[in-house]
Amino acid sequence: MGIITISSILMSLCGLFAYINYRFIKLPTTIGVMILAMVSSVGMILIPSVSDVVRPVLSGLDFSDTVMHGMLSFLLFAGALHVDWGLLKKHRLMILTMALFGTLCSTIAVGYSLHYLLTIFDIQIDIIYAFLFGALISPTDPIAVLAILKRAGIPKSLEINVVGESLFNDGMAVVIFTALLGVLAQGNAEVSHVIILFVEEVFGGIVLGFILGFLVYYLMYHVDNYKVEILLTLALVMGGYELARYMHLSGPIAMVVSGLIIGNLAHSNAMSQQTRDYLNGFWEMIDEILNVLLFMLIGFELLLVISNISALYIGIIMIPLLLLIRFILIFLPVFIFKIFKEFARGTVPILTWGGLRGGLSVALVLSLPDNEIRDILLLITYCVVVFSIIVQGLTIGRLAKKYT
Repeated sequence: MGIITISSILMSLCGLFAYINYRFIKLPTTIGVMILAMVSSVGMILIPSVSDVVRPVLSGLDFSDTVMHGMLSFLLFAGALHVDWGLLKKHRLMILTMALFGTLCSTIAVGYSLHYLLTIFDIQIDIIYAFLFGALISPTDPIAVLAILKRAGIPKSLEINVVGESLFNDGMAVVIFTALLGVLAQGNAEVSHVIILFVEEVFGGIVLGFILGFLVYYLMYHVDNYKVEILLTLALVMGGYELARYMHLSGPIAMVVSGLIIGNLAHSNAMSQQTRDYLNGFWEMIDEILNVLLFMLIGFELLLVISNISALYIGIIMIPLLLLIRFILIFLPVFIFKIFKEFARGTVPILTWGGLRGGLSVALVLSLPDNEIRDILLLITYCVVVFSIIVQGLTIGRLAKKYT
């Protein structure tokens, strides 16, 4: 089945599920669509004849490639486009600490914890796989809860921490994961080589993002046509991400940096009001459609998750363990920085509980070599992602209201 046919089927289901959720279920769109996809998956599993027809369709769509090389660049650019540079700069210390220090420490802490748990269940894996899991489960995806948090009236300082951490730790997690995957592929690698690769990807991505962002800003400055300017941003996202891949630099980080430049510098100095309205509306729609589609795909992945009782138990145990690790990694910088910086009430519990895991984690685990270990890590990842989206996503609003 061709990619156009598969895409048409998925978008049709996406529209249908979004309608059903809006009319009858009335949950946040992304969460409601994912739940409907999961319920549909369970129904298809119970009816083997239907499952046998649907599985090849889903198998024909490479989820990892779709997210990593299709959706991610658009989602990160669209997210960065609406971030206030002034607020980001004001809270940069906390955001960078969570994105850099937090992601690295989370990778190590989660990796060792998983390796210990697997040993208890008599499942032996190389420690590098445990660290790969630590890296892939670290990125947060606040899109499902951001609207809820805004309605709860959280302060702008807390909102920028949620968004800023998500934008930058996605890029960091992908870089760490890629470096570790390179070590796995080579069998062994010197620490210095891994560090050099890490630095090249991160700083190279930042530099490329600045160059592309300012180049497109310059082009937009000399044009007053919203159609052309929207096309320029599309060229930046699609062409820039592929260029980053070709140069072995971090595409996610490049998209975040260029999105910040277009969303702040170009937005203020190179766009008419008409262009701002059209461009903002266009990218908000792209963001919403891709997120709904992504969450629906997460729901349908239930059909492809291979059953393993031990892995299921480990996945359930990892949920509170991950929350504990996240709590510690947020509490420590807040405790240190509050000596000279004021934080909004409820910063630690809201950032802890609001740190949802999403499609990027599933995409990364599916990019691992196809073997029994990947199947185990996939089920563990799926348990964590589903819990965080449904349970944390549907209760974060009440938690936020307690502190506002």
